[in-house]
Amino acid sequence: MTQKRSELLMPAGNLRKLKMAILYGADAVYLGTPDMSLRTKSEFTLDDVIEGVEFCHAHGRRAYLTLNLFSHNKDIPKLEEYIDTVRRVKPDGLIIADPGVFQYVREHAPEIPLHISTQANICSWLSVKFWQEQGAELVVLAREVSYSELVEIREKCPDIKLEAFVHGAMCMTYSGRCLLSNFMAERGANQGNCANSCRWNYNFRLRLKDGTVQDLTITDDNADMFEFLLEEGCRPGELLPIEEDDRGSYILNSRDLCIMPKLDEYLKIGVDSLKVEGRGKSEYYCAIAARAYRMAIDDYYADPDNWDPKPYMRELEAVGNRGYTLAFHDGRLTNYAHDYEQTESLSQWEYAGVVREVTDDAFIVEVKNKLAAGEVLDFVSPIARDTVLLRVYDFERFTDAGDGTTERVDVVHGSTRSVIRLPFTLFDHEDLDDLRARFPAYSVMRKERALTDEQWNRVRFDKLTQGLEITGKENTPAYERRRDALADSIEEGGRERRHKTNRIGVEGCCGKGCNGCMMFWQGDQYARAREVLQKRKQGELLSRAEATQFKLPE
Repeated sequence: MTQKRSELLMPAGNLRKLKMAILYGADAVYLGTPDMSLRTKSEFTLDDVIEGVEFCHAHGRRAYLTLNLFSHNKDIPKLEEYIDTVRRVKPDGLIIADPGVFQYVREHAPEIPLHISTQANICSWLSVKFWQEQGAELVVLAREVSYSELVEIREKCPDIKLEAFVHGAMCMTYSGRCLLSNFMAERGANQGNCANSCRWNYNFRLRLKDGTVQDLTITDDNADMFEFLLEEGCRPGELLPIEEDDRGSYILNSRDLCIMPKLDEYLKIGVDSLKVEGRGKSEYYCAIAARAYRMAIDDYYADPDNWDPKPYMRELEAVGNRGYTLAFHDGRLTNYAHDYEQTESLSQWEYAGVVREVTDDAFIVEVKNKLAAGEVLDFVSPIARDTVLLRVYDFERFTDAGDGTTERVDVVHGSTRSVIRLPFTLFDHEDLDDLRARFPAYSVMRKERALTDEQWNRVRFDKLTQGLEITGKENTPAYERRRDALADSIEEGGRERRHKTNRIGVEGCCGKGCNGCMMFWQGDQYARAREVLQKRKQGELLSRAEATQFKLPE
């Protein structure tokens, strides 16, 4: 019997993100208009929804529309227009949370399959069976469902599709039930307008009650006079110390969900849909995350016994994240699920550009971040697994005249108006017909990002905590050492940035032998390195030991 395959479900915040997600491997996408879909920043109009669904169907993929608002009276008149419009494009499912909306769609558009949103907070097989009896075809399980609970739900509910989150931001409270954003910023989380107040830096203050409005300043001279304690209402006498330094604290900051290290377990039990969060995230995120999970899923089905998550995790590290956690996979959250030191979303790579058009002799590229002479661009194909590296010593930028004229520049700044031409003649190690085929329009490029010492320490800390969480091991000395290194670098506040390898400028060499790299392929000092590298696939980095042996510059 052929094994039923799990689908990869990607977010689509606008039409371009939808197309990138599909081209980079999504089996399905979810999308919606801002007023009806719990995403006030969604960039879809109803016309865009129609075009997006048609694009998915033309590529043999599925499109699910989000109608998961909790309706107020003012929303009800919009339902008729919404349903009358979307039913014409025949979406593959409609994601709903509100029971009233569910009943309305069942009565007015019975042909549309109905999916129950994560906003319904389904955590048990009993709730799954309830919605199945109401006519739901699929239920999205809450992020708070553990893997053991998921196994039991699958066993007791074999005849309804199950969808589980595998990647994306985590809510610090029960998913979608936070009122912090309403209180702090008057932005309703349950209307898709969360201000992410849990990501903010909070400071502790003690105010005197003698009629003054002056804060009590804790200094080295008086710090020993005070002790700050927290008493929870149901635990009288159980006093918890509160400690904080002058940097403040991200006391509510969750790391990002990433189930990739355990993805094989989800595929093994037959979770129907594997959901990636992030309709508000970038098109680069959509492309790279889709690519990583597509490769991981395909490789598991090809050879489940030898499946290893490591290469796909390296891909996911190329998109911005707050550090990765397995979250509720094993039940309770661990201390590794949170980062109290820093909340920035970062990675060692950044979005360099996207192919706008492929002409007979060049790629026309829209630049997304600053490019400088000597930059190495990593072309990431939506079709092939191997990337292609190109080192560029200057850039052929289209002028503002709008007549197709170009100028040679050493620096290009990222914007929708910054468009460059990369001639195929720059690719001295590629078959040009193959190059055109592998990198169609919407192909993305990335480049290494220079990070501060604080950011590099965050990256190291994230890697350590992720490993400890995955293995279930304790290594308190290593944990404290990495944590303290991060805290010290935050306090120092240095802003100098450096790359992991010599990826920028016209003097250094990264040891990958990129297309167009004049110094590596022509310099006499790299003769031995070239000999070794030519026996490997293009772009494979020389090891540190080899770089030292062959005297590559640091």
